[in-house]
Amino acid sequence: MKNRNFNQEPSWLKSILVVLSLGFLAIFLLLPLVAVFSQALEKGWRLYIDSITEPDALSAIKLTLLVALVCVPLNTIFGVMLAWSIAKFDFKGKSILTTLIELPFAISPVIAGLIFILLFGSAGWFGSWLVESNIKIVFAVPGIILATAFITFPFVARELIPLMQEQGKDDEEAALTLGANGWQTFWRITLPNIKWGLLYGVILTNARAMGEFGAVAVVSGHIRGVTTTIPLQIEILYGEYLFSAAFALASLLALLALLTLALKSIIERFISRSHTI
Repeated sequence: MKNRNFNQEPSWLKSILVVLSLGFLAIFLLLPLVAVFSQALEKGWRLYIDSITEPDALSAIKLTLLVALVCVPLNTIFGVMLAWSIAKFDFKGKSILTTLIELPFAISPVIAGLIFILLFGSAGWFGSWLVESNIKIVFAVPGIILATAFITFPFVARELIPLMQEQGKDDEEAALTLGANGWQTFWRITLPNIKWGLLYGVILTNARAMGEFGAVAVVSGHIRGVTTTIPLQIEILYGEYLFSAAFALASLLALLALLTLALKSIIERFISRSHTI
């Protein structure tokens, strides 16, 4: 039986599918974005600028950027190492390690935050030692960084593992045969071959790091101006009925998301071009 060509479908069916798809996108994606920006600018640009430049908002923006600046490089390095190990080497426990990569996706972010409370809280496993050593992790910036790093660590590895497995080991083995050492092989062979997939994973990691709420909400303690990231500050402002200020920060986060989406589309275009060459 011959496969039916989708180009032979009736024009009315294609039109209905296109209209339904566009309608879905408009209702569930475009309409919320329009609502956010319209609410943010409802009372004018002056209030909008004041809302995103007041001290607590600036503190939330700085903390969000700090968390991203720490977590993204760490998870990039870890993701490359993990992907290289899984894709290029055979060892005992490889299947278990591959499964554990999905752990942050399998559990709720709130549960992830509670795990760090159990470990580093005052009544946790290491709580008494941390108190005696005057080290504060939970309800402080280190706890937020740890929780965000845990939530975001799979993205780079998940992008690179199938890419490296598809590319195989031939190029690296040829370089080693010709006298290149491990670092030379990585920088001159492996990295150029995975650069677009790596950048794609970095962009996804950054987007999740800036927008993470559940795990951060548990470990932050909601200390205003100290441990509140942009999503947490939005929740606080909305709970205080400061809707214009809340939507102003929400629009800033939406702009960052749109920028991430644009970069993601550019990377996908480059990846498709590299595959066609």
